[in-house]
Amino acid sequence: MIKSRRGNRIVAMFLAFLMFISVFAIIIDAVVPSASANTQAEIDRLRAEKRELDRQRQNVQSRIDDIEFDRLTTVAQKEVLDDRIMLTWQEIESVSEVIALYEILIIEKEIEVTQAQIRENEQLENYRARVRSMEENGIITYLEILFDSTSFADLLARWDFVGDIMRADERAYADLVAAREETQAAEEALKLTKEGLEAEKEQLEIRERELEEQIVEANALIEQIMDTLEGERALYQEVAAEARSIQAEINRLVEQQRREEEERRRREREAQARRAAERTATQGPRVTGTGQLMWPASGPVTSGFGNRTHPVFGGTRFHAGIDIGASHGASVVAADSGVVIVSTFNSSYGHFIVINHGNGMTTLYAHLSARLVSVGQSVSRGQLIGRVGSTGVSTGPHLHFEVSINGTRVNPLNHL
Repeated sequence: MIKSRRGNRIVAMFLAFLMFISVFAIIIDAVVPSASANTQAEIDRLRAEKRELDRQRQNVQSRIDDIEFDRLTTVAQKEVLDDRIMLTWQEIESVSEVIALYEILIIEKEIEVTQAQIRENEQLENYRARVRSMEENGIITYLEILFDSTSFADLLARWDFVGDIMRADERAYADLVAAREETQAAEEALKLTKEGLEAEKEQLEIRERELEEQIVEANALIEQIMDTLEGERALYQEVAAEARSIQAEINRLVEQQRREEEERRRREREAQARRAAERTATQGPRVTGTGQLMWPASGPVTSGFGNRTHPVFGGTRFHAGIDIGASHGASVVAADSGVVIVSTFNSSYGHFIVINHGNGMTTLYAHLSARLVSVGQSVSRGQLIGRVGSTGVSTGPHLHFEVSINGTRVNPLNHL
């Protein structure tokens, strides 16, 4: 009898422990979200962005296929082709991000499979142990428990205890089945994730081939103009006019920024005079560069500053900056600290950025495939601001880099 009660206490303690473990597991699952679920959510978000980029790219392609496209000027056609190239490049970056996340997701899924297999093995060992116990003791163990009862009330209590044991046996089998199903589900999820990764890699290869073809097509368009002296002169006049207009706008923005800075400092001095105890102004000083520029991109100088002669037709035209040869999508960084005063698209310069470094110095970065900073943003020396491209009047990926001092373009090599 004492042995039977001790067995009851042990079983009760064991069941209580199982209940505690179950509740604890539920709490952990509720508080700590699945890492793979977070990664999958990020993949879904990027896929939604990619669908929008694809829609925009299809719209641009529709403009190219339209009969009206042939009636546009060559420079205007190049602008449309540049839009398509930019969207294709953005899709490539998006697909690359998805691939990176898929690789993380596969690791997380492999961990989930391993954990599920461990739980399945534990459940299998528990079930095997119970089956061995049943084979050794048999159903007679249950009968002995019932026959040892001392009263009808004791018999009922023992009957409930036997029922608990039998239900525990059923739960052990159900837990084993659930663990096997969990392992199979984790393995299937891992398989689907690997298939998804391969699909994204195929998409990346397709988009990269499209990008190469689009760049060739866009470059050929500008080369058509440059095949004749008349076309070369017309193109140069257009680019030169755009350059003068851009420089005038830069000068205007620098002067506007100078006046705003003077006004800000005046208000700051007045505020400090009114509040002598407060030494911190509400707005910090503008970022000013060092005056010594770093190279904005890695690559050789493919065209220098100053007059250059056409290789076939002769004649000279002024090149207001230097061209730095680099691959499409290569990093472009701020040559010095400063404030972005221009970040826009122009038919001649393509996507370009201008930074005011203070003390009369500005830098210009043109033919970009992507602009990563906006007007009014403060940037630090060496900060990533864009990607090399071939937008605007350009026949190949490179960075056109200009330096202006007090409104006049100067040779960038003298300041690098």
